[in-house]
Parts: sequence; C-alpha cells; structure tokens
Amino acid sequence: MARAKPQLNSFVRWLLQGLPQQSTEGFYSPEAPKTEPQHTHPWYRVMCLTGVDYFSTLGYQPGIAALAAGALSPIATLVLVLVTLFGALPMYRRVAGESPHGDGSISMLERLLEGWTGKFVVLVLIGFVATGFVITITLSAADAAKHIIENPFVPAWMRHQVSLTLLLVALLGGVFLVGFKEAIGIAVVLVVFYIGSSLVVVLEGFRLILADPSLITNWTGHLNADYTSVGAVIGASLLVFPKLALGLSGFETGVVVMPLVRGYPDDDPRYPRGRIENSRKLLTTAALIMSFMLITSAFVTTLLIPPEAFQPGGEANGRALAYLAHEHLGEVFGSFYDLSTILILWFAGASAMAGLLNITPRYLPRYGMAPDWARATRPLTLIFTAICFVVTLVFRADVDAQAGAYATGVLALMTSAAIAVTLSALHKKQTWAAVGFGLVSLIFIYTSLVIVLGNLSGLQIASFFIVGVMVVSIISRIVRSTELRVERVEVDAEARRIIRNLAQGEIRFIANHRQRGDIGEYSAKEAIVRRLTHIPPKDPVVFLEVFVPDASDFSDVLKVWGVEVGDYPIIRIQSPSIPNAIAAFLLYVRDQTGKIPHIYFEWSESSPIFKAFTFLAFGEGDVPPMTREILRQAEPDPSRRPVVHVGG
Repeated sequence: MARAKPQLNSFVRWLLQGLPQQSTEGFYSPEAPKTEPQHTHPWYRVMCLTGVDYFSTLGYQPGIAALAAGALSPIATLVLVLVTLFGALPMYRRVAGESPHGDGSISMLERLLEGWTGKFVVLVLIGFVATGFVITITLSAADAAKHIIENPFVPAWMRHQVSLTLLLVALLGGVFLVGFKEAIGIAVVLVVFYIGSSLVVVLEGFRLILADPSLITNWTGHLNADYTSVGAVIGASLLVFPKLALGLSGFETGVVVMPLVRGYPDDDPRYPRGRIENSRKLLTTAALIMSFMLITSAFVTTLLIPPEAFQPGGEANGRALAYLAHEHLGEVFGSFYDLSTILILWFAGASAMAGLLNITPRYLPRYGMAPDWARATRPLTLIFTAICFVVTLVFRADVDAQAGAYATGVLALMTSAAIAVTLSALHKKQTWAAVGFGLVSLIFIYTSLVIVLGNLSGLQIASFFIVGVMVVSIISRIVRSTELRVERVEVDAEARRIIRNLAQGEIRFIANHRQRGDIGEYSAKEAIVRRLTHIPPKDPVVFLEVFVPDASDFSDVLKVWGVEVGDYPIIRIQSPSIPNAIAAFLLYVRDQTGKIPHIYFEWSESSPIFKAFTFLAFGEGDVPPMTREILRQAEPDPSRRPVVHVGG
C-alpha cells in the first residue's frame, strides 16, 4: 500500500516535526503504531513546568484571601489547604492511576459515557479546558505586564499594558516553537528563583512577627471581636472558601502532561507504573510546597500589612508579598522580587500551553474533529498563540475582566474530575472511596455555583470556547469523512483461509446488511446481486458484512473474522464506519493477494440528504459512492484501485 508522499518544503517539514507517523508496514500492520513521546524528563523537572501556574498564584492569593476574609485570612487559607491535601490531591492521584497517558480526568468520563453522549461531554469539557488554559496564558501575561508597569524603575515608554501583554504571549509561544525541553529548563530556573525569593520574604515576615509579639495579640483580638466562637470562625471560613479556590489551580495540568514524566525502563506502555508513581510524587510535592507557602504567606501578610493596603488601588492589592519585599527588605530586593514575580507570571502560561498541546491531540484528531496535523506541536502552538492574541485584544489585557472566565474554566475541570473519580469508585464498588470523593464533588459543585452565579461573564466566555470547539469539530468531521481512517487490520485464521481460496480466481465480494443471517437470506441476496450486476454464474463469491459498535469513533482497529453459513463463506468486520471498513479491507486483500478485488452493492432507495446524515452520525448512509470515493483518495492509480459495482 505504499504511496508516493508529497514533497514538503523545509518550513512545513520543520512545522510538522514530531508528528507521529503511520507504521512503515502500512495501515494493516499487525502491531499498533507507537505514539508515545520520545522525550521524557524527571518528575521534579516536569513539576516545575506545571508548577509555574500553580506556584505563581502566590503573587496574588494572599491579597485575595485578605480582601475576602480580613483577619480570618490565615484560617480561611487553612481550609483551602485542607481541601487541597485531603480532597484535590487524593482525587488527582487517582486520576493519574486511571489515566496515565495524558488524557486527564476527561478520559475517565469518556469511558463511563458511551457513543455520541460521551463525545459531546468530552467536547464540552475541552471547551472548558480551552477556556481555563487560554485565559491562564492571557491573564498571566497581562498580570506580568501590570507588574512591569507598576515598578518605579520602568521607563515611561514601556508602560503600555496591551503591547507588553502581546509581547509576553508571543515570547511564550516562541519558547514552545523551540521545544518542550527548553520550556521545562526555563520553568525549573523560574520556580527555584520565585519560591526561593518568596521564602526569603516569608521568613523575614516571621522574624518581624517574633520580634513584635503585639502583632499576634492584635490579630487574635480582631478575631475575638468579630467571631464569638470557634464554630463561627469555621463557618465564616467555609463561606469565603469559593473566593480562595483558585489556589487549587494546577492539578489538572499535572495529569495532562504525564507523558512528559519519565517512568521506569521496564514500564508496560499500556499501564506505566513508573510514570504513575512519579506523577503522584509530582502532584504530592507540588501540593505540599504550595500548602506551606499559602499558609505562611497568608499569616505574615495579614499581620504585617494594613487592611486598607489590600483594597483596590492599594499598594498591596494583588501583590501582597511584593509589598512586604519592598517595605521590609529594601527597594533593591523588592525589585529583585518583582522580577521573579514578573517572570513566573509570564511563564505561568507555559503550563497551560503544555496542557493544551498535550490534550488536544489526544481527543480531537482521534474523533476526526481536527485535522491530522493537529497532532504536531508547532502548528498548534501557532494557533493557540493567535487565539491568545485575539483574547488579549478583546479584553484589552485587563486582568480583572478575565478573572471570571479563568475561575469558571478551572473549577469546571476540577468539578468534572471530582465527579469522574466518584463514578469510578462506584463502578469499582469502592464504597468508602465513593463517599469521600462524593463529598469532594459536593464541595467543588458548591464552589463552582458560587463563582459562576456571582460572575456570569465567566460562563458566557466559556460558552464561546465551547461553541467554537463544537463548530470546528463538526466541520472537521465532515471534511475528513472520506479519509481512509483505519489504524490497522486484524484478520483471524478463518478469514485468511477464505481469502486464500477466493484468490484462486477473480476476487468478488457481495456487501450484505445482515438480517436473519440464515441460508435463505444469503441465497436470496446472491441471486439478486448476480442478476443485477451480471456476475458469471460459476464465479465464487464471498459475503462481506460490517458491524458498527460505536459510530462516534473516527478511527479504530479493523477486526475481521470469517464464518460459514451452510455453503456460504462470509467475512465479518467490526468498524465505526461501513464505507471506511470496506475500503480498508479491499486494499488489504489487494496487497495480500496481488489481485484487484471487486465489491458488489445494491442501490439504496433513501433520500441522499438523509443518507449523508446517517453516514456522519451512524457510519452507514450511502455506502457504495462513499466507498468508491474513499478508495479513489486512498489509491490514486485506477489500475491498482479495487472496483466498486452497483446494481439496481
């Protein structure tokens, strides 16, 4: 089945570098093609790539907590940490075990929901993924630009929010055009740089608090004045929890980029235990580091910064640790800390870009809902960078205007993950796990409802991404409908025997839609087709039947087996599309026997529009012309193309 490949210019070859190729043995290779990434990295380096988003929230999370909870900020942050360690972390450790190939929690729901229902849910969730990840890139770049502009040493000609944000987005895209290895190297440096400088600020804060015990006395006095009991403190902390929930962002990216995590040399590709264990180390370590930094930063900022400084327009608004760095460690270290914050906020979009580049090729091309080249990294990088440009211009690089969409995207993914692990535990009859994850699901559902209903703009923005994903997917599915989309052909011994016997003369197949499956059906079908198509009476024929278990799949393994009913040999095939299955099988027979096979159909009496719809939705429809068109595209040489006959 070797066909001449079109010559590509050097730019296109560079653009498509790394695109997984078909097996050199053809689409009917007996082994599945290897599509796992070739370059993996130690888990702690990948943690830095995913952590640039997660850890960068330290830049604004203490300020958000202080603004939302006042003196209660450290205790409210403790609630967030407890949810992190005893809710989100166990949840995503389970996702890592059940979806180790970078599909994320979405694949768990896909497995639980069959057919088009599952595909629809996946597309909606990918819309939320796109919302959360794209807005992460644009919001982080805008926040970094804002920090640049607010630094007193920055010259006036650089104080242009939109232009700076676009430049930062372009630089981020440029890093990923070079490669993941370079992106991970930059992330490691920035995370060490930022966490180290943040730790210096926090330790200085504790030194100041220990030197002045009245700070603690004043804080506890405020708490006693505002809350009369421990129950009131806990209740108030739970009420403000939704406003702090963005401190949980980063977990979904951690499981999406799992293919980048190096496992053990003897890992089974189907269930790589080493990769799973190391990814769980990644998630646990990131959660512990962030939990420590969240609690300590909330404590020192609440006790050391005047409440009015957290208000909109205040010097600590959105930059509490930076305020302490300038106030207590001097302008030089403060500027150094500003630089570390700017860099990690800029590169926070790297984890989102990595997530987009890993998750998109795992779903849309497989569904036929994106071009095949969407499995390559560089074209996707250019597309997502262009989308980020548009989003930045639409929102004028305004951080506050994008906050609702960011929160909606993040919480939608975490809520779906919680529901997925709960359903998985129920499916496996793990009662206590199901109860625990069910409680976590309720927490995230409550949080999502509070955030979404409090700011409907986030849901409105997410709906644009969801509709965009749907429209692109439908158009792509239509455009790719005549592709030969079979991964490989698996043929059993009986089918091989039937093909060998048939190859003694002309190879003729009669397409049949099985009804009763008895001798009478095949006898009547043979008589009709021989009469309509003038097959010579003495030429043997074999019936060809295709079964469609799930028409929502785009490509799959073509499973072929042979049976006999009376004296009639029958080839049966399982595939998501009847025309594609027949075309792929005919090409397989041609290459195995060296002869051109013939296939015979009867015309259908249905409406052409109805048949086109049924083909796209159910893999059936007007089979003869679709089969012929697929063969024409797959084999440009008419002398080597299997022949399609239609009578009636």
